[in-house]
Amino acid sequence: MDDAQGRVTKDGIRLHEAADFAGMHRAGQVAAGILDRVAALVEPGTTTEILDDFIRAEVERLGVISATIGYRGYQHASCISVNHVVCHGIPGPKVLKDGDILNIDVTVIVDGWFGDTSRMYVAGDLGRKAERLIQVTHDALMRGIEVVRPGATFGDIGNAIQTYVEANRMSVVRDFCGHGLGRVFHAAPNVLHYGRPGTGARLEEGMFFTIEPMVNLGRPETKVLADDWTAVTRDKSLSAQFEHAVGVTATGCEIFTLSPAGLFHPTWAR
Repeated sequence: MDDAQGRVTKDGIRLHEAADFAGMHRAGQVAAGILDRVAALVEPGTTTEILDDFIRAEVERLGVISATIGYRGYQHASCISVNHVVCHGIPGPKVLKDGDILNIDVTVIVDGWFGDTSRMYVAGDLGRKAERLIQVTHDALMRGIEVVRPGATFGDIGNAIQTYVEANRMSVVRDFCGHGLGRVFHAAPNVLHYGRPGTGARLEEGMFFTIEPMVNLGRPETKVLADDWTAVTRDKSLSAQFEHAVGVTATGCEIFTLSPAGLFHPTWAR
């Protein structure tokens, strides 16, 4: 079917034109570049507020728009989730300690296109269990991305992630998922990180969405704190997340949010 802004599938998923890929690539590269540059600040003794202040300053320096400042009342340029925080951690005075792991999530708007990505960082020395969690989460994301091509289903993506994570005796969070994006922050489809092969909507060329698995060392259950944002593991186990925004091409997919400096994995300097 068609609407005023282009083609939409029967599942309500927008199909973008070839020219739209360039806009998403520009937005994705701006967001990824900001995450590259904040890496040098992640160390024991700093605060998540300092990291967010840097990200806000980068958004202003680059002349782009933060998608999160003002979104449903949120007042920060990033979400920063430390240790057992699964997602949507609010930056503040929390001081990072040696061995803390954290996910930093940034979304910017560039010429109307949304660039959305997150990755893991380590303050100081990385513990063995945390290192394994981060590696499994990273590899689960990439396994999900490898499935993306026309004719595959969203259930195929979820199954690739879930089976890999559970084979490594970890769990996939079910309470949060990836999402469509483009000229909007959140749109159809919901991209689940678990599922059965062959289920869900079929992928078509021109679909834009995020894949962003959250993986726990313990059980998958989460709860949202009284601030109505911060989600934590119920059993206080460590959690990790990586996120890329992708577009379905004729033969596979384009990752819009690749790190310009090759810093997507937190052990890049180790």
